Amino acid sequence: MPELPLISQQALQIWNAGVQAVDSESLVCNAIQISDKALSVCGRSFSLQGQEKLLVVGAGKAGSGMAAGVEAALKGSALEKRTTGWVNVPADCIRPLSLIHLHPARPKSLNEPTAEGVFGSRQILQKISSLNPEDICLVLISGGGSALLPAPLPPVTLEDKQSITKLLMSSGATIQELNCVRKQISQVKGGRLAEAATCRTLIALIISDVVGDPLEIIASGPTVADTSTSDEAVGILRRLIKEPQQVPGSIWHILKDDQKHATKHVSSNKANVMNQIIGSNSTALDAAKQTARESGFEIYSLGSENEGTAAETGIALAELCLEIRDRTGPVSRPACILSGGEPVVDLSSTQNPGKGGRNQELVLAAMQRLWNEDISKICILSGGTDGEDGPTDAAGGLLDSTILQRAHELNIEPEIFLRDHNSYPCLVQVGGLLKTGATQTNVMDLRVALVE
Repeated sequence: MPELPLISQQALQIWNAGVQAVDSESLVCNAIQISDKALSVCGRSFSLQGQEKLLVVGAGKAGSGMAAGVEAALKGSALEKRTTGWVNVPADCIRPLSLIHLHPARPKSLNEPTAEGVFGSRQILQKISSLNPEDICLVLISGGGSALLPAPLPPVTLEDKQSITKLLMSSGATIQELNCVRKQISQVKGGRLAEAATCRTLIALIISDVVGDPLEIIASGPTVADTSTSDEAVGILRRLIKEPQQVPGSIWHILKDDQKHATKHVSSNKANVMNQIIGSNSTALDAAKQTARESGFEIYSLGSENEGTAAETGIALAELCLEIRDRTGPVSRPACILSGGEPVVDLSSTQNPGKGGRNQELVLAAMQRLWNEDISKICILSGGTDGEDGPTDAAGGLLDSTILQRAHELNIEPEIFLRDHNSYPCLVQVGGLLKTGATQTNVMDLRVALVE
């Protein structure tokens, strides 16, 4: 990305402050206190007798940083010597750790289950089901955990699971709908990971990447009892998948067999489970507010629970910027509009979708709306806090007057790129991509719009 105008530099600074506030290593390290007699997690104390082992398992885009946070918190303690672990993470998040093995469960920028993920999940299941009653299991959960912790319920195969995941995502399924289906065909999701534990104490530290922070939805709730049903999953598939024969037969078999469904939902969990959210989009939004306020901006926050489609969200954000520019908006200039959440891109509108992500499409839609406007005092930035936006190497996109001018000079036609959901090639031409690399955290998206 070329050198940014001052307004864009300020927007990036505010966005970065939000991401830094949910640094996964710091969140976990701050949540754990240790002494010879007790392990304290988020203020709850667990007594130590001196012989129990600590097993750390988990999955998610923030897993690497979270595991490092555990090691930092335990450093120098007696429990450190009795700690082992296995956490499934994206391949580009691998780093050397002393106690906890980080397993590359999927390639970079491929947010879907893989054979490597299945292998890692089986390792976790084996370890968690071999614990002694006095041992402690610490589960690290963050966004992306659903794809990184795949354990299909037979006769469903990995290929079947990959197929249904792609079908649902290409049909515009929400994360809630996607997870509802995935939980019904999994050996670990919907609380079944906790059910497999043979210890009496299981603690889950969770970084939320879902609107409203519902425990059972984050990473498909591997430590939270499932309240969804096979009937709901069937309804989702029938509503979103136009041709039922596209759904693998093994999945219909699992979902429609009421007797088998009832059996697999009988819980044998003997562990005392503690689920604790330690970071969320609101955490990032609060930090961004503080930085923007310190920079002299009046804040207008749209909150952390914004959904809808990416294109509609981008248009609405652009129009709000124009209102503030023209002094008819809800706040005075200089203003900072903040927004969190996770809109979707409905790929069903085209047979051959291009390359991009929801944040890039949002910025492209804003560009189209502002095409004939003077945006010399406006900047819009939208990025995934995990550093990933769709199957691309970008975290999101950025729009300012320099980028819009470049688009005019190149005779870009935003509506054509939008029609094909092909935002990446457009933004790369005009220098509008936001690239951060993997941030090793994940609390959905964060949007920063400035009006000077």
